[in-house]
Amino acid sequence: MSQRLAAQFTRPAVRVLLLLLVVALTATGCGRNNKDKAAESRPVEAIYAEAHADMTHGNWSGAEKQFQALIAQYPYGPYTEQAQMEIAYAQYKSGKMDEAVSSIDRFLRTYPTQRNVPYMYYLRGLANASRDTVFLQKVWRLDSSRRDLSTPLQGYSDFNTVSERYPNSRYAEDARRRMIELRNTFARHEMDTALYYLNRGAYIAAATRAKYILETYPQSKYQYDAVAVLAEAYTRLDNKTLADDARRVLQMNDPQHPWLSGNWPDYPMTIRKLNPFAGEKSALDNEDARRQ
Repeated sequence: MSQRLAAQFTRPAVRVLLLLLVVALTATGCGRNNKDKAAESRPVEAIYAEAHADMTHGNWSGAEKQFQALIAQYPYGPYTEQAQMEIAYAQYKSGKMDEAVSSIDRFLRTYPTQRNVPYMYYLRGLANASRDTVFLQKVWRLDSSRRDLSTPLQGYSDFNTVSERYPNSRYAEDARRRMIELRNTFARHEMDTALYYLNRGAYIAAATRAKYILETYPQSKYQYDAVAVLAEAYTRLDNKTLADDARRVLQMNDPQHPWLSGNWPDYPMTIRKLNPFAGEKSALDNEDARRQ
């Protein structure tokens, strides 16, 4: 008898418990759906203001998500155009250079005549000039001219587009300045190669690379180092006429160059190369310090 009474009391209790669970789950689901709908129904101005606030406080990831939510909810209109630009900038600031370039390319394809196109080319130049920067280069400060230069070359092209196609834009002057910096980086890259050949006795190859620097990057920071390479290479090759010509150019234009006193190039010690934490050092380092 007691077992029958227990069963009669237990079954209703289980039914009540199950019913309460169903009600609770349904209420939770409704609350979540209402919350999602409320978020989706926010005015575009409110979403933009919140995203802009994240930008102001340096919360680049949060800003990117907010702007993406804005575009998903409002795929057309001036706020959407601005949000696409802000996404690219947030990605650039957070170090996501590849994603920033992709966002900029998408914007330029969608709005090729938009009034902020010069800015987007400028921003793409900044991103491309900073792409492919290896982690160790940031940590150990390895020379940027020693990395792959394909994307910095694209950055140079982007800055050149701003300079030539939009010369009156607010970004043109800084784009030209950055082009000069990049040209010096490219010239240094070639100079390190020329010094590599010179240090190994490949004097013809060194002279060829030095002439390439003078022809391709005239007026660069390393133009007279290239002349010094020519003077050293021709001296080693016993070509007195060309060596004297190079010496004369150097004496006229950079009379304090250390090659004239026999103190250049100053190659780093071999023992330094065995230290993986020493960073890259070039024979140009002392020359850069002299110019500063």
